[in-house]
Amino acid sequence: MPLNENEQRILAEIERQFHSQNPKSAELLASTTLQRYLARKCKWAALGSVVGLAVLLGAFAFNWVLAVVGFLIMLSSAIVLATNLIRMSRLGVEQMTQTIRSRNPNQSLSKLARKFRERFGGDGRI
Repeated sequence: MPLNENEQRILAEIERQFHSQNPKSAELLASTTLQRYLARKCKWAALGSVVGLAVLLGAFAFNWVLAVVGFLIMLSSAIVLATNLIRMSRLGVEQMTQTIRSRNPNQSLSKLARKFRERFGGDGRI
């Protein structure tokens, strides 16, 4: 649902205030995409899984409480990793469907036919 003029004006004013009060944060938010954010979270979650596994294996022989803590670290990191990977895949599918929907189907088919002719050297006749 699009915003009306008053809501757009209020949003623009909030954005201007944010840029004037926190220029570093505004620059960081402007340069970061959702995919980069999710990828960064995946990297940290993978690192947490490895650290949790190392704690689990290292502490298992002499302290079972510490081994359980390592297992919980590993488990929580694996859950965060899985949920972020799912979010990234959903985001990719949504962007792909939006791209497909925004194109004219006839135009896409003509591009496909042209590429097919270029690749196989045909003149288009069957």
